[in-house]
Amino acid sequence: MTETDTRTRAPFGAWPSPLGVTELTAGTVRLAEVALDGDATYWIEGRPSEGGRQALVRHEAGGAVTDVVDATFDVRTRAHEYGGASYAVTPTGVVLSRREDDLLYRVDRDGDGSFARPVPLVPADGRRYADLEVDAERGVVYAVAEDHGAPGGQRTDPRATLVSVPLDGSGVADPAAIAVLVDGPDFVTSPRLSADGALLAWISWDHPSMPWDSTTLHVASVADGGSRLLHERSLAGGPGVSAAEPQWTPTGDLIHVDDRTGWWNLYRTEFVEGEARTRHLHPAEADFSLPQWGFGPRTHDILDEAHLVVSWSSGGHRFLGAMLTANGQLERWDGDWEPWGPVRAHGDRVVFIGESATQPGAIVELDLVGGHVNVLRSSSELHLDPADVSRPEAVRWRSEVGIAHGFFYPPTSARAAGPAGELPPLLVFSHGGPTGATSPGFRPSVQFWTTRGFAVLDVNYSGSTGYGRAYRDRLRGAWGVADVRDCAAGARWLADTGRVDGARLAIRGGSAGGFTTLAALTFTDTFTAGASLYGIGDLEALARDTHKFECLYLDSLIGPYPQQRDRYLARSPIHHTDRLSAPMILLQGTDDRVVPPNQAESMAKAVADKGLHVELVMFDGEGHGFRRAENIQAAATAELAFYGRAFGFTPA
Repeated sequence: MTETDTRTRAPFGAWPSPLGVTELTAGTVRLAEVALDGDATYWIEGRPSEGGRQALVRHEAGGAVTDVVDATFDVRTRAHEYGGASYAVTPTGVVLSRREDDLLYRVDRDGDGSFARPVPLVPADGRRYADLEVDAERGVVYAVAEDHGAPGGQRTDPRATLVSVPLDGSGVADPAAIAVLVDGPDFVTSPRLSADGALLAWISWDHPSMPWDSTTLHVASVADGGSRLLHERSLAGGPGVSAAEPQWTPTGDLIHVDDRTGWWNLYRTEFVEGEARTRHLHPAEADFSLPQWGFGPRTHDILDEAHLVVSWSSGGHRFLGAMLTANGQLERWDGDWEPWGPVRAHGDRVVFIGESATQPGAIVELDLVGGHVNVLRSSSELHLDPADVSRPEAVRWRSEVGIAHGFFYPPTSARAAGPAGELPPLLVFSHGGPTGATSPGFRPSVQFWTTRGFAVLDVNYSGSTGYGRAYRDRLRGAWGVADVRDCAAGARWLADTGRVDGARLAIRGGSAGGFTTLAALTFTDTFTAGASLYGIGDLEALARDTHKFECLYLDSLIGPYPQQRDRYLARSPIHHTDRLSAPMILLQGTDDRVVPPNQAESMAKAVADKGLHVELVMFDGEGHGFRRAENIQAAATAELAFYGRAFGFTPA
């Protein structure tokens, strides 16, 4: 502090913050799945204030916003458990998936612009639908169907197919009208119809691969009113290559992304006299896609007959621009918003989910004619004084497995400063996935800590996306080792360079990040406290209990089970609590299907049996991730109080 600095001295962690637990959810929504309909825009809002329900809204050009369906509809699909691509626009309205019954519905717009009563399109037979593609000419919608219905109860290995569903609702009374187009692969996704309706493209893959490991791009002719596919052929992908995001141009060329060069780059396939000719559009050490955890990634779209609008990752940041389909020439558009979600284009406007370093994420519209940037919907009503906002610094450090990446957020407050001569405690964030990435956008979940006097290191450890396939593959066979070493090395580097207090280093994470947290607390002596949110303590139990989409994921991250069972036991924190010396808090939902709650319960018991301090907080009715406002607030309150006990301060 300088002589003119009027901020109050207060212990790090105990600073009075303008961001209370209620602000974490008040006026806050989760934004996803953008789609355009002329001058109107659709998107999904996950509303903590409504128990986490996902609402589908329509935004008119004049600013009016309408919920498409009432509060009895949670517009979400449970296919793959992670869902995504839960609705599609039709010429008369939308088709959507309803979580409460897993059915597809058609919802038409009335003449006054309101929406009519939803009409079911499928019978209640245990199938879940996702990744919808409307074929208005034939009166059908193509969809991924995941069959969870079977005589005697739930299927443990649900069959995935690509189906054609009549839009007139005839499939309800006559299930045979729902035609199966593709059957056989373990997984199918991304059905995309050509502009003339003649061809359908899609992606498939089989166990033990994940979609970022090995997938195949297919194309076939559509026949018999959309009930049959003919002359199927594979165009790209295969062993060791991840193909994704097929997209047709108005002239009949097929755009897709694959990582045959080690980076997810864009390719264009022309069909000349029945021959497919594929061209690498823009060779670059950049990723033009994101990992397909959910259905329907849309990181590029058709801008006009000559251009794509594209987004890509480089150096941990995301960029937006236009690419010529003829020669791949790329023009980057600079601005304050980074595109960290779907990107859609129509006419003279581009709409995407964007992040900024200084304000909450939003649905952002670019007016390409007027040159305006419009925020159609912010994810939060939170507005911090710029002097309270901690801005991310992209950092790199050397780990035992190579250079690691992340973003550092220093403690920041307009009204408080730490005691003279003291350094702040550090929270290391380990993201989920683990095949995923953290972004440098403004997030209340980070600012909640930095405004209280914590420093935050948000780590893109080995295995994270956005740094090419080689970096992603550094986690193959090394989960629980490489990620832990990257996180621990980052914390020690910040302590060694005098930016944080080396005696107060904590680590936190959710899901896969929760496993990294527990492993770091168990197998290193770097951290003095930790918080696991719906994290994994027992890898063997996860391999036995988890859902189809991820049931063989650990084969690549650790090794085949049960052949390499010893490795699972060696890396599972629950079996090595004798090596623990740091307190921990476990936060878990009772209805979690991805990481069952017995993981947290078993871990808490094992730690307590060793006489170590452990806190277990269970949230009734929550799944994988907390959606209800009261539970998000309670989790943050419990975690802050836990750090206060661990580091010796009283939260403000």
